Amino acid sequence: MLRDERGASEHTLRAYRRELHDFVVYLEEQMGAGAKIRSVEHTHIRSYLSVLYEKGLTKASAARALAAIRSWFKWLAKAGWVEQNPALLVSTPKLPKHLPRVPGMEELNRVMNSLSPEKTHVRKSGHGAPSDMADEEVAAWPERDRLIFELLYGCGIRNSELVGLDVKSIAWGDDAIRVFGKGKKERLVPLGDEAAAAVRAYLPMRKERLEKAGKAKLTHDGALLMNARMRGTCRLTTRSVGRIVKKIALSRGLAADVHPHTLRHAFGTHLLEEGADLRAIQEMLGHERLSTTQRYTQLTVGQVQRVYDETHPRARSRQ
Repeated sequence: MLRDERGASEHTLRAYRRELHDFVVYLEEQMGAGAKIRSVEHTHIRSYLSVLYEKGLTKASAARALAAIRSWFKWLAKAGWVEQNPALLVSTPKLPKHLPRVPGMEELNRVMNSLSPEKTHVRKSGHGAPSDMADEEVAAWPERDRLIFELLYGCGIRNSELVGLDVKSIAWGDDAIRVFGKGKKERLVPLGDEAAAAVRAYLPMRKERLEKAGKAKLTHDGALLMNARMRGTCRLTTRSVGRIVKKIALSRGLAADVHPHTLRHAFGTHLLEEGADLRAIQEMLGHERLSTTQRYTQLTVGQVQRVYDETHPRARSRQ
Protein backbone atom coordinates (compact mmCIF):
# COMPACT_ATOMS: atom_id res chain seq x y z
CA MET A 1 0.00 0.00 0.00
CA LEU A 2 2.79 2.41 0.92
CA ARG A 3 4.63 1.66 -2.30
CA ASP A 4 1.77 1.28 -4.78
CA GLU A 5 -0.89 3.67 -3.46
CA ARG A 6 1.03 6.34 -1.57
CA GLY A 7 4.16 6.25 -3.72
CA ALA A 8 6.47 6.11 -0.69
CA SER A 9 10.19 6.25 -1.38
CA GLU A 10 12.50 3.28 -0.87
CA HIS A 11 13.96 5.11 2.12
CA THR A 12 10.50 5.32 3.74
CA LEU A 13 9.76 1.66 2.97
CA ARG A 14 13.04 0.55 4.57
CA ALA A 15 12.39 2.70 7.64
CA TYR A 16 8.83 1.39 8.14
CA ARG A 17 9.96 -2.20 7.58
CA ARG A 18 12.69 -1.78 10.19
CA GLU A 19 10.42 -0.11 12.76
CA LEU A 20 7.65 -2.70 12.39
CA HIS A 21 10.08 -5.62 12.51
CA ASP A 22 11.50 -4.37 15.83
CA PHE A 23 7.99 -3.87 17.21
CA VAL A 24 6.89 -7.38 16.23
CA VAL A 25 10.01 -8.86 17.85
CA TYR A 26 9.05 -7.04 21.06
CA LEU A 27 5.45 -8.32 20.86
CA GLU A 28 6.65 -11.91 20.42
CA GLU A 29 8.87 -11.54 23.49
CA GLN A 30 5.98 -10.17 25.56
CA MET A 31 3.01 -12.13 24.22
CA GLY A 32 4.51 -15.24 22.61
CA ALA A 33 4.96 -16.08 18.95
CA GLY A 34 1.40 -17.41 18.67
CA ALA A 35 -0.31 -14.22 19.85
CA LYS A 36 -2.98 -12.71 17.61
CA ILE A 37 -2.66 -9.15 16.32
CA ARG A 38 -6.19 -8.45 17.58
CA SER A 39 -4.97 -8.90 21.15
CA VAL A 40 -2.48 -6.02 20.93
CA GLU A 41 -3.61 -3.07 23.05
CA HIS A 42 -2.42 0.49 23.46
CA THR A 43 -0.64 -0.50 26.68
CA HIS A 44 1.68 -2.78 24.67
CA ILE A 45 2.60 0.14 22.41
CA ARG A 46 3.25 2.45 25.36
CA SER A 47 5.45 -0.19 26.96
CA TYR A 48 7.37 -0.56 23.73
CA LEU A 49 8.06 3.17 23.62
CA SER A 50 9.35 2.95 27.20
CA VAL A 51 11.75 0.22 26.10
CA LEU A 52 13.00 2.46 23.30
CA TYR A 53 13.69 5.25 25.80
CA GLU A 54 15.53 2.81 28.07
CA LYS A 55 17.74 1.88 25.11
CA GLY A 56 18.71 5.52 24.79
CA LEU A 57 16.63 6.45 21.76
CA THR A 58 15.58 10.09 21.43
CA LYS A 59 12.00 11.36 21.41
CA ALA A 60 12.31 11.91 17.68
CA SER A 61 13.26 8.24 17.15
CA ALA A 62 10.38 7.09 19.36
CA ALA A 63 8.01 9.35 17.43
CA ARG A 64 9.12 7.80 14.14
CA ALA A 65 8.55 4.30 15.53
CA LEU A 66 5.07 5.29 16.74
CA ALA A 67 4.23 6.81 13.33
CA ALA A 68 5.07 3.52 11.62
CA ILE A 69 3.06 1.48 14.16
CA ARG A 70 0.09 3.86 13.93
CA SER A 71 0.13 3.69 10.12
CA TRP A 72 0.35 -0.10 10.20
CA PHE A 73 -2.63 -0.50 12.54
CA LYS A 74 -4.62 1.99 10.45
CA TRP A 75 -4.08 -0.29 7.45
CA LEU A 76 -4.86 -3.41 9.53
CA ALA A 77 -8.16 -1.84 10.63
CA LYS A 78 -9.10 -0.95 7.04
CA ALA A 79 -8.25 -4.49 5.93
CA GLY A 80 -10.37 -5.98 8.72
CA TRP A 81 -7.52 -7.62 10.63
CA VAL A 82 -8.25 -5.57 13.77
CA GLU A 83 -11.39 -3.81 14.98
CA GLN A 84 -9.72 -0.51 15.82
CA ASN A 85 -6.37 1.22 15.88
CA PRO A 86 -4.91 0.95 19.43
CA ALA A 87 -2.05 3.30 18.51
CA LEU A 88 -4.50 6.21 18.38
CA LEU A 89 -4.67 6.08 22.18
CA VAL A 90 -0.91 6.62 22.44
CA SER A 91 0.13 10.27 22.33
CA THR A 92 3.06 11.31 20.18
CA PRO A 93 6.16 12.32 22.20
CA LYS A 94 6.52 16.10 22.37
CA LEU A 95 9.52 17.10 20.35
CA PRO A 96 11.66 20.16 21.04
CA LYS A 97 11.32 22.80 18.35
CA HIS A 98 14.66 23.48 16.73
CA LEU A 99 14.78 26.27 14.19
CA PRO A 100 17.54 25.41 11.74
CA ARG A 101 20.29 27.95 11.28
CA VAL A 102 20.14 29.46 7.84
CA PRO A 103 23.02 31.27 6.10
CA GLY A 104 22.22 34.86 5.23
CA MET A 105 21.52 36.03 1.68
CA GLU A 106 24.90 37.73 1.39
CA GLU A 107 26.70 34.60 2.60
CA LEU A 108 24.97 32.33 0.11
CA ASN A 109 25.32 34.80 -2.75
CA ARG A 110 29.06 34.89 -2.04
CA VAL A 111 29.22 31.08 -2.21
CA MET A 112 27.11 30.96 -5.37
CA ASN A 113 29.24 33.61 -7.06
CA SER A 114 32.39 31.68 -6.14
CA LEU A 115 31.02 28.73 -8.14
CA SER A 116 30.69 30.76 -11.34
CA PRO A 117 32.78 29.55 -14.33
CA GLU A 118 35.32 32.36 -13.93
CA LYS A 119 35.88 31.61 -10.25
CA THR A 120 36.12 27.85 -10.68
CA HIS A 121 38.63 28.36 -13.49
CA VAL A 122 40.84 30.39 -11.16
CA ARG A 123 40.63 27.67 -8.53
CA LYS A 124 41.55 24.93 -11.00
CA SER A 125 44.55 26.84 -12.26
CA GLY A 126 46.19 26.75 -8.81
CA HIS A 127 47.92 23.84 -7.11
CA GLY A 128 44.90 21.58 -7.02
CA ALA A 129 41.90 21.25 -4.73
CA PRO A 130 42.27 21.85 -1.00
CA SER A 131 42.82 18.77 1.15
CA ASP A 132 39.25 18.89 2.50
CA MET A 133 37.96 18.63 -1.08
CA ALA A 134 39.75 15.36 -1.82
CA ASP A 135 36.55 13.27 -2.16
CA GLU A 136 36.30 11.87 -5.71
CA GLU A 137 32.90 13.53 -6.21
CA VAL A 138 33.90 16.90 -4.73
CA ALA A 139 35.52 19.47 -7.03
CA ALA A 140 35.71 16.75 -9.69
CA TRP A 141 33.10 18.47 -11.84
CA PRO A 142 32.74 22.23 -11.15
CA GLU A 143 29.91 22.76 -13.66
CA ARG A 144 27.84 20.01 -12.06
CA ASP A 145 28.58 21.16 -8.52
CA ARG A 146 27.53 24.71 -9.38
CA LEU A 147 24.28 23.32 -10.78
CA ILE A 148 23.65 21.38 -7.57
CA PHE A 149 23.81 24.60 -5.53
CA GLU A 150 21.74 26.56 -8.04
CA LEU A 151 18.94 23.97 -8.01
CA LEU A 152 18.92 23.39 -4.24
CA TYR A 153 19.00 27.09 -3.30
CA GLY A 154 17.58 28.64 -6.47
CA CYS A 155 14.62 26.23 -6.75
CA GLY A 156 14.24 25.03 -3.15
CA ILE A 157 13.90 21.36 -4.06
CA ARG A 158 14.70 18.41 -1.79
CA ASN A 159 17.87 16.36 -2.17
CA SER A 160 15.83 13.33 -3.26
CA GLU A 161 13.99 15.46 -5.82
CA LEU A 162 17.29 16.81 -7.09
CA VAL A 163 18.85 13.41 -7.82
CA GLY A 164 15.55 12.25 -9.29
CA LEU A 165 15.68 14.88 -12.03
CA ASP A 166 16.13 13.69 -15.61
CA VAL A 167 17.24 15.77 -18.58
CA LYS A 168 13.61 15.76 -19.69
CA SER A 169 12.58 17.28 -16.35
CA ILE A 170 13.64 20.70 -17.62
CA ALA A 171 10.61 22.45 -19.10
CA TRP A 172 12.42 25.15 -21.06
CA GLY A 173 9.19 26.51 -22.52
CA ASP A 174 7.82 27.18 -19.05
CA ASP A 175 11.13 28.32 -17.51
CA ALA A 176 10.60 25.59 -14.92
CA ILE A 177 11.64 22.13 -13.81
CA ARG A 178 9.22 19.25 -13.34
CA VAL A 179 9.74 17.74 -9.89
CA PHE A 180 8.30 14.59 -8.34
CA GLY A 181 8.06 15.09 -4.59
CA LYS A 182 6.76 13.00 -1.72
CA GLY A 183 4.15 10.50 -2.79
CA LYS A 184 5.30 10.97 -6.40
CA LYS A 185 3.31 14.22 -6.56
CA GLU A 186 4.34 16.31 -9.53
CA ARG A 187 4.88 20.07 -9.44
CA LEU A 188 6.50 22.72 -11.59
CA VAL A 189 9.14 24.86 -9.89
CA PRO A 190 10.38 28.11 -11.48
CA LEU A 191 13.85 27.89 -13.01
CA GLY A 192 15.66 31.18 -12.40
CA ASP A 193 18.10 32.80 -14.81
CA GLU A 194 21.18 31.73 -12.84
CA ALA A 195 19.99 28.13 -12.53
CA ALA A 196 19.14 28.04 -16.25
CA ALA A 197 22.61 29.37 -17.08
CA ALA A 198 24.15 26.67 -14.86
CA VAL A 199 22.14 23.98 -16.70
CA ARG A 200 23.31 25.26 -20.09
CA ALA A 201 26.94 25.34 -18.95
CA TYR A 202 26.71 21.80 -17.57
CA LEU A 203 24.90 19.95 -20.37
CA PRO A 204 27.77 20.05 -22.94
CA MET A 205 30.17 18.69 -20.28
CA ARG A 206 27.65 15.98 -19.45
CA LYS A 207 27.37 15.00 -23.12
CA GLU A 208 31.13 14.89 -23.54
CA ARG A 209 31.63 12.65 -20.50
CA LEU A 210 28.84 10.31 -21.57
CA GLU A 211 30.34 9.89 -25.02
CA LYS A 212 33.77 9.14 -23.55
CA ALA A 213 32.19 6.53 -21.25
CA GLY A 214 30.39 4.88 -24.16
CA LYS A 215 26.97 5.91 -22.85
CA ALA A 216 25.96 8.48 -25.47
CA LYS A 217 22.41 7.05 -25.50
CA LEU A 218 21.85 8.80 -22.14
CA THR A 219 22.60 12.23 -23.61
CA HIS A 220 18.95 13.10 -24.20
CA ASP A 221 17.56 10.81 -21.53
CA GLY A 222 18.40 9.53 -18.07
CA ALA A 223 19.63 11.38 -15.02
CA LEU A 224 20.39 15.08 -15.16
CA LEU A 225 23.03 14.98 -12.42
CA MET A 226 25.64 12.29 -12.94
CA ASN A 227 28.42 10.78 -10.89
CA ALA A 228 31.97 11.67 -11.87
CA ARG A 229 32.99 8.10 -12.76
CA MET A 230 29.92 7.44 -14.92
CA ARG A 231 29.12 4.26 -13.02
CA GLY A 232 25.94 2.25 -13.55
CA THR A 233 23.07 4.48 -14.65
CA CYS A 234 25.39 7.41 -13.88
CA ARG A 235 22.80 8.97 -11.55
CA LEU A 236 24.29 10.86 -8.63
CA THR A 237 23.17 9.69 -5.17
CA THR A 238 21.75 11.77 -2.31
CA ARG A 239 24.74 10.77 -0.20
CA SER A 240 27.16 12.14 -2.77
CA VAL A 241 25.17 15.38 -3.00
CA GLY A 242 25.41 15.70 0.79
CA ARG A 243 29.19 15.32 0.70
CA ILE A 244 29.55 17.78 -2.16
CA VAL A 245 27.42 20.44 -0.47
CA LYS A 246 29.10 20.07 2.90
CA LYS A 247 32.67 20.17 1.62
CA ILE A 248 32.09 23.07 -0.74
CA ALA A 249 30.23 24.97 1.98
CA LEU A 250 33.08 24.41 4.44
CA SER A 251 35.66 25.49 1.89
CA ARG A 252 33.71 28.73 1.40
CA GLY A 253 33.50 29.51 5.11
CA LEU A 254 29.94 28.38 5.91
CA ALA A 255 29.00 26.53 9.10
CA ALA A 256 29.88 22.86 9.50
CA ASP A 257 26.22 21.84 9.78
CA VAL A 258 25.28 23.02 6.27
CA HIS A 259 23.67 20.25 4.20
CA PRO A 260 21.32 20.09 1.18
CA HIS A 261 18.20 20.71 3.26
CA THR A 262 19.82 23.86 4.67
CA LEU A 263 19.78 25.33 1.17
CA ARG A 264 16.11 24.40 0.73
CA HIS A 265 15.27 26.04 4.02
CA ALA A 266 17.27 29.13 3.03
CA PHE A 267 15.24 29.30 -0.19
CA GLY A 268 11.97 29.54 1.75
CA THR A 269 13.31 31.81 4.48
CA HIS A 270 14.87 34.31 2.07
CA LEU A 271 11.72 34.43 -0.07
CA LEU A 272 9.69 35.20 3.03
CA GLU A 273 12.13 37.89 4.12
CA GLU A 274 11.74 39.57 0.74
CA GLY A 275 7.95 39.63 1.07
CA ALA A 276 6.89 36.55 -0.92
CA ASP A 277 3.39 35.22 -0.28
CA LEU A 278 3.39 32.26 2.12
CA ARG A 279 1.07 30.21 -0.08
CA ALA A 280 3.32 30.76 -3.10
CA ILE A 281 6.26 29.49 -1.04
CA GLN A 282 4.14 26.50 0.02
CA GLU A 283 3.46 25.69 -3.64
CA MET A 284 7.11 25.94 -4.64
CA LEU A 285 8.30 23.84 -1.70
CA GLY A 286 5.63 21.21 -2.34
CA HIS A 287 4.18 21.25 1.18
CA GLU A 288 0.74 19.70 1.61
CA ARG A 289 -0.12 21.88 4.61
CA LEU A 290 0.47 25.58 5.08
CA SER A 291 1.38 24.89 8.70
CA THR A 292 4.45 22.98 7.46
CA THR A 293 5.57 26.02 5.50
CA GLN A 294 5.01 28.25 8.52
CA ARG A 295 7.31 26.06 10.59
CA TYR A 296 9.79 25.69 7.78
CA THR A 297 10.23 29.38 7.08
CA GLN A 298 10.94 31.84 9.83
CA LEU A 299 11.09 35.55 10.12
CA THR A 300 14.40 36.73 11.47
CA VAL A 301 14.53 39.23 14.29
CA GLY A 302 15.89 41.78 11.84
CA GLN A 303 12.98 41.24 9.46
CA VAL A 304 10.41 41.63 12.23
CA GLN A 305 12.10 44.83 13.42
CA ARG A 306 12.24 46.24 9.90
CA VAL A 307 8.57 45.50 9.23
CA TYR A 308 7.65 47.18 12.51
CA ASP A 309 9.81 50.23 11.83
CA GLU A 310 8.46 50.66 8.31
CA THR A 311 4.78 50.07 8.96
CA HIS A 312 3.71 50.93 12.51
CA PRO A 313 2.66 54.55 13.03
CA ARG A 314 4.17 54.63 16.52
CA ALA A 315 7.47 53.01 15.58
CA ARG A 316 9.30 56.31 15.19
CA SER A 317 8.76 59.67 16.77
CA ARG A 318 7.43 62.31 14.38
CA GLN A 319 9.52 65.43 13.87
